[in-house]
Amino acid sequence: MPAAAARVVLVTGVSRFLGARVANTLQADPGIERVIGVDTVPPSMSLGRTEFVRVDIRTPGIAKVISSAEVDTVVHLNLVSSPSVPRAKVKEFNVIGTMQLLAACQRSPDMRKLVVRSSAAVYGSSPMDPAVFTERDEPVEAPTSGYAKDAVEVEGYVRGLCRRRSDLTVSVLRFANFLGPGVDSPLTRYLTMPVVPTVLGFDPRLQFVHEDDGVEVLRRMTVEDHPGWFNVAGDGVLLLSQALRRAGRPYLPVPAPSLSAIGDMGRRFAGLSGFSPELLRWLTYGRVVDTGALVDELAWRPKYESAAAFADFVSARELGRGGPLHLFDRLSGLIGRG
Repeated sequence: MPAAAARVVLVTGVSRFLGARVANTLQADPGIERVIGVDTVPPSMSLGRTEFVRVDIRTPGIAKVISSAEVDTVVHLNLVSSPSVPRAKVKEFNVIGTMQLLAACQRSPDMRKLVVRSSAAVYGSSPMDPAVFTERDEPVEAPTSGYAKDAVEVEGYVRGLCRRRSDLTVSVLRFANFLGPGVDSPLTRYLTMPVVPTVLGFDPRLQFVHEDDGVEVLRRMTVEDHPGWFNVAGDGVLLLSQALRRAGRPYLPVPAPSLSAIGDMGRRFAGLSGFSPELLRWLTYGRVVDTGALVDELAWRPKYESAAAFADFVSARELGRGGPLHLFDRLSGLIGRG
């Protein structure tokens, strides 16, 4: 779809991996005059010609940046999901920060476009879920805590901005879990635990989006006009058991109440600060989203299927070399030899 040229683009969360990659991709577009990256800490990787501004989007300082630079396009990637950050601070970044950012966008006469990274976690995870969620579906059990609830609130504020500034082109992207060589997340830390705990009696269906495809979707939404809400995921699904076998990870099914305690043990082994409630429910019931609207809108399909995204992650981490290892199988073998 033809789009008004994005001249000055502001990217939030630019010091994180996804923000840095998106900024580097956008700055290569000759039609974009300036790319401004904002975050609370300096970036650890080179941003090229992207201009870094240290500012906290929870403060009025973000409005000054948008106004003084005459920003016409905002790519909001500054949603925090890490359980290693105190929950109160996470909610401030996600909700209060978004409110301040959207208020600045509303007041700016230069603003033309907003692209928001959201999450498929807004659908929740429940035993009563439909087989596949479309963008029109409401969650059977709405998220009540954590990052998922934050994402729901963020989308609510974005809808409010759409009502107040109907002239803006607004794209909201509900991403499945990112995977790839450069991704470090609660999910990747879970998958690399020495022994991976799973929920006894459940084998959830999972979807992933490769980091390269995620960056490409964000690029297209920025340089083209595609208003609306879109699910983003690689084609196909993987069962959790399939994923762990392909990664060669030893895994141990445990009762659901025990999983959180085992997750706390992961702090010593994998840097995993426990399991968030939304991650626990996802590891129990899974979630699958329909991406037909995105494919139709962009006339484009992600390069990596969910299984291929997982395979690239496994290859980059050099997992899977020992073959599939089920802890019960190993224990049975030892008992048999005894």
